[in-house]
Amino acid sequence: MQARRKTEHCGLQVQPTKLVLRFKHWGSILKVVRLATRKSPLALWQANHVADLIKAAFPEMKVEILGLSTEGDRNRSVSLAKLGGKGVFVKELELALQSGEADFAVHSMKDVPAVLPDGLALVAMCERADPRDALISRRGETLERLPEGAMVGSSSLRRCLQLAVRYPHLSFDALRGNVETRLKRLDEGAFDAIILATAGLERLGLANRITERITPDDCIPSAGQGAVGLEARADRSELDEVIQAINHPLTFSIVNCERRISERLGATCDLPVAAFGSLQDPMSASTLTLSSFVSNPEGTSQLRVTQAAPLSEAIALGDRVADELIDQGALALVNQGS
Repeated sequence: MQARRKTEHCGLQVQPTKLVLRFKHWGSILKVVRLATRKSPLALWQANHVADLIKAAFPEMKVEILGLSTEGDRNRSVSLAKLGGKGVFVKELELALQSGEADFAVHSMKDVPAVLPDGLALVAMCERADPRDALISRRGETLERLPEGAMVGSSSLRRCLQLAVRYPHLSFDALRGNVETRLKRLDEGAFDAIILATAGLERLGLANRITERITPDDCIPSAGQGAVGLEARADRSELDEVIQAINHPLTFSIVNCERRISERLGATCDLPVAAFGSLQDPMSASTLTLSSFVSNPEGTSQLRVTQAAPLSEAIALGDRVADELIDQGALALVNQGS
């Protein structure tokens, strides 16, 4: 039984599905689902969003949220590259899955490494929010209008290297911490502007701080940006109906297409690699365009490849774009940063 409603949001066609509300778990009704998450305000928002989706589909089910501290959260004085990439934000959550302490780990998909530990899998993704990067400037200037030499803060080499080409009059420097910490540093004058993910700002009720939503033509987003994903043990088949109830198939297909680039290149989340899939006609959801970006850490050698294919061939499209990047020398660029 399905209730269908079509809407358009950020280039994605939405077809919500309501499934059966009860299912068996080792001979009895599953009454509790446990979600592992980081403790940051944004991560907790994401976990509560997933909890709300589960409870809407299964009103009698209890959802518990397990907040965990990760290495990436604890150590903010060291760059992500030196810590081991953005995977440091998910390791503790994955340990909770492996031990049985949690049923699902809730992630921002842009932070999830391309290769997962044995026995774990990405099993669902919520409908994607706005995937674009956002500029927040102290005096309301756009990237184009920021003055010569203005300092722009970002934790992402991907963002800095792409925007440095488009806006050579700007300077870029590393900025870590949660959303609130970064905004505070901006307000205190440490930077003229900072760049964050649009989706995170909107989820925290901070969309009013956005000066400019940066188009993918200027800065291709990170694979999975704007999407919230669920990771689980691959052997937990009793969770299948929960997974089906909250998964957004279109987001799942497009994000996995994007993630294929990093997987094929062996790139970690902190390297300057970007991939973004968009629908040429969101109403028909027929043709998927995949844009990609790869650079060496210095930004002196950059590659961009864009191809299109039917949505039904999403993974094959990811492979074709990866093949072209590799043919143009992408592996050598990625290895310079590893």
